[in-house]
Order: sequence, then structure tokens, then C-alpha cells
Amino acid sequence: MKTLYGVLLTLLFLLYSCGAKEGKTPTSSVPVTPESQMLAEGKGVGEVKNVELTTPLDAERVSRGKSIYDMKCAACHKLDDMRVVGPGWKDVTKRRKPEWIMNMVTNVDVMLEKDEEAQKLLQLCLTRMPNQNVSIGDARDVLEFMRANDGEQ
Repeated sequence: MKTLYGVLLTLLFLLYSCGAKEGKTPTSSVPVTPESQMLAEGKGVGEVKNVELTTPLDAERVSRGKSIYDMKCAACHKLDDMRVVGPGWKDVTKRRKPEWIMNMVTNVDVMLEKDEEAQKLLQLCLTRMPNQNVSIGDARDVLEFMRANDGEQ
């Protein structure tokens, strides 16, 4: 009987010593990287970390953005909410952060690989957005055109 109590006491001691310590916060083994921080903030993944929007819209940028849209985007994206190959652009600047939009335009392959929202769009549309080799400056012009399309002044 003494042996049984000894074994039970030893087991209880082992269970207690292996349990979580009160007041200690478990630490994550995954470090916070700039990329994971941008994903968490809804900015996507890519070179564009911060976009300063101006009011009123820059008419020159809007014009250049429309030209880029006509040349590279119009075949798959309409300016209303109709989905053709890709989603329609209506209110996109109200749903997405400017950094996300520009990263999607300039870094589409990585965005489709790592960004949850981009992956949802891929599941919805069933077609990968092609890399159009749009520069950061051109993406900024497209963003201005999108803002104008969404009614911003």
C-alpha cells in the first residue's frame, strides 16, 4: 500500500512540474517579419510599404492610369462591379488599402502565393492574374485612376 501511495505521489509531482507556469506567456517561435507585418495590416506583400494619397486627385496621374488600364487591364477588369476574367474595379479603393492594390499590380505572383485575400480572388475567378510588369510609378497612376473611378475628387 505504501508503494502505491509513493507511485501516485510521484505521478502527481511529475504532472504538476510539467504543467504550464502561472503568469508565463507562451512565446511564438515564428518571428515577426516585415512581410508578415504587412500581411497582418492588409497591405499585401511587395515593395510598396506606404502610400501617401493626395486630395484632390492628380489629373495627370489619372489620365496616365486610364491609358495603362486601357492597354493592360481592360480585357480582364471592368470599371463597374461586373466580373469578367478578373473582378470588377468598382469600389476597390474602398475595400483594399492602396499598398495592397499597388503590390497586387506589381507583385502578383508573390501576392497570389502569400496573401489570403489575393488567394480568395483567385478561387473566385479561377484564373491567375498575369504579371504585366507594371512599374511602381505606373501602379501609382493606376491607383489614381481607380480612385477617380470610385468617385474620389
